Amino acid sequence: MKTSHSFGYLLGLLIFVIGIPALMWLVSGRPWPYAPDSTLLCVVSVLFAICGLVLSIYSIVYMRIVGKGNPFDAYGHEVAPRTRHLMTEGPYGLCRNPMLVGIYIYDVGILVWLWSVLPLFVFLIEAILLTLQVRSEEKRLENDFGQEYLDYKKRVGRYFHVL
Repeated sequence: MKTSHSFGYLLGLLIFVIGIPALMWLVSGRPWPYAPDSTLLCVVSVLFAICGLVLSIYSIVYMRIVGKGNPFDAYGHEVAPRTRHLMTEGPYGLCRNPMLVGIYIYDVGILVWLWSVLPLFVFLIEAILLTLQVRSEEKRLENDFGQEYLDYKKRVGRYFHVL
């Protein structure tokens, strides 16, 4: 992997795996370190966080190997290499944004761990900003892949599988 391409992946790690959860913890007012008193909350939180990270990492690796790139643009600016092929199989057969769904699941794990209302607002702001980003990426994908992407949009939901 080229050094310039590593920047995009490092940026994703710093923002979504470390930064947003750190901000959630900060606004929660919880002490550091903090662990819930409830074993159930701990288990549920860790399960969500691990499942979310696994889905995101699997989606990134799948896209890197099969698509020869990554869809991550930052509002029209290429942060990691763009894919050469439209991804419609593997995790991309379940939803069009499995990396993002994985991050949302991971964030739910953080929210359960913190069990506080204020971090929910951080999550909602993140979701709004990322939805705007996804819409920008969808326009680029329509330009790059045309009818193939439009057909894919009809078959597969943005965040959930269309039945």
